[in-house]
Amino acid sequence: MNLEQLRSFLAVAETGHFTKAAAKLHVAQPTLSRHISGLETELGSELFNRARGNITLTAAGETLLPVASRMLADAEHIRFQMHEMAGLRRGRVRLGAPPSMCVSVVAEVVGPYHRDYPGVDLHLRESGSHHLLNELVGGTLDLALIVASEHDPASAESLEHTPLFVEELVVVSADPQHFVGHEAELSLRGLADMPQIVFSESYDLRAATMGAYRAHDLAPNVVLEGAEMDAVLRFVERGLGVAVVPATVLLDRPGLESRRLIEPSLTRTIALAHRKDVQLSRAAGAMQNMILQTVAELAAQNPAIRLIEPEL
Repeated sequence: MNLEQLRSFLAVAETGHFTKAAAKLHVAQPTLSRHISGLETELGSELFNRARGNITLTAAGETLLPVASRMLADAEHIRFQMHEMAGLRRGRVRLGAPPSMCVSVVAEVVGPYHRDYPGVDLHLRESGSHHLLNELVGGTLDLALIVASEHDPASAESLEHTPLFVEELVVVSADPQHFVGHEAELSLRGLADMPQIVFSESYDLRAATMGAYRAHDLAPNVVLEGAEMDAVLRFVERGLGVAVVPATVLLDRPGLESRRLIEPSLTRTIALAHRKDVQLSRAAGAMQNMILQTVAELAAQNPAIRLIEPEL
């Protein structure tokens, strides 16, 4: 089994077509067919159902797919590590984060990191924590910021989780009239009557907020739902309503006021994850250190963000 065979297998699995897979890899179709045939012979199983115009994976192919993807990702990781060991000022960091982290912690980190390490290629994957954990296991990410309080770290035994901080969910508004009579804090009951912008159903934030409403037999006054993080913040800035967001997203948003939410107080835990069986490259290690430093600085500035001290 070699990397060329695995690349050919993945290309056919992704395209569902031998000709398209050969074009994607810039090889002749007979060459690609030989790679697949040799792989099937070595494994003793057919990997594809070859119906005319419809190439699908067999059970053996389905089993091989995540393994092959991870093997190729690991091979590329080793290649980058060798470049670093050779003293080259280059590298790559594949960082994943939920949308709320992309507009806060990641936004604070990327600029300084690029300034300090201009030769490193940065790849950012914005998605929910569940998808990011799967991509870490599959080897397509080096590091990921995840909402650990919504996803049991034990569900991914192959990953190392470093808890970073606990942050409160706060209520934000651009209209001071919304917070009249609520100088520092706002109860969930008081929030329920305010015009509220609600996130897409794919957001853990929405699930947490709606769960709290149901637990207290309340219902929000929703004026808009289904928006993504950037859109929610823009709608709030334009006075359309209030929103419940993590405390970290208020960085560099002077046009927004916030109130801490009480009765109940809602929080979430953010962690940094990577694979246990793959040593972080120097480039990824530098990114990890910069994230830790940035998080510590944010926690020192905002009482709604509590740093989690590492266990000794």
